[in-house]
Amino acid sequence: MTQLNQLQRLKQHSTVVADTGDFLQLARFAPQDATTNPSLILKAVLQPDYAPLLESTVAAHKTAALDDIVDQVLVRFGLEILKVVPGRVSTEVDARLSFDRAATVARARRLIALYEQAGVTRERVLIKIAATWEGIQAARELEQDGIFCNLTLLFAFCQAVACAEAHVRLISPFVGRIYDWHKKSQGPAWDEAARSLSNDPGVQSVTRIFNYYKQHGIATQVMGASFRNVGQITALSGCDLLTISPDLLAKLEALDAPFERALGADLGAPQPAVSYDEAAFRYALNDDAMATEKLAEGIRGFAVDAGKLDAMIEKLRSH
Repeated sequence: MTQLNQLQRLKQHSTVVADTGDFLQLARFAPQDATTNPSLILKAVLQPDYAPLLESTVAAHKTAALDDIVDQVLVRFGLEILKVVPGRVSTEVDARLSFDRAATVARARRLIALYEQAGVTRERVLIKIAATWEGIQAARELEQDGIFCNLTLLFAFCQAVACAEAHVRLISPFVGRIYDWHKKSQGPAWDEAARSLSNDPGVQSVTRIFNYYKQHGIATQVMGASFRNVGQITALSGCDLLTISPDLLAKLEALDAPFERALGADLGAPQPAVSYDEAAFRYALNDDAMATEKLAEGIRGFAVDAGKLDAMIEKLRSH
């Protein structure tokens, strides 16, 4: 009997999603879905393989407003990804709109319209939105109209609860960035071995959310994201979905050590149901230093990369 590699084993327990804008790499790993973000799209368009795609898209829409051209580029990448994956692609709303509910809704509707104009049904698209209060309320409105959302930059339990209350389709709680924060904050006192696998703070955060959702019959899907190592991934096997970079997908493919399903069999101690209005949400988020810092840092980082993509597009259309 052929020994399964870890990627094959993982697919027995969780839906595997590729976290990349580099669609030329996707077929090798046969993921179900794919996710993108401004940083991943920027990374892709800086590669020679993707320069023609960017140039042709900009050339076809030269007279349009800049933000419209950006959306055309994002959707063009999404369309190419959907030729490779059988499931869904996540396309992100500009992070600079993270605190503007109405603008987020409008931008999401435009992205969906572009996909539908290209013949892609909205069921194959997840609109990615930062899990700010405004972003979550935008997602609530979009979901009511059948536009499915992926709430990203999720670090705190209160964000996960608010997303469930808004009936969003999927959340992406970040593992690696939580790990990064705790490792940095503890400095020399950090014990890597003692804080690995199920003791990793990022893994613990996702596990708590996953168990809470399942205990309370919440339909929102949990997709672990932002991984730093293979151990974090296998420690969350059984999570609904896991979105993984090509580098880590390759590492999983190269390993054959068996591992057990980590989530789902035992949901842990019962967690009481909680609810957040806007004031309670903002206070709970503020009370979590890690989540507050990483959410702000994430939005700033995506905004910087969105600005770099804007500059590339402006340069191309000025020629």
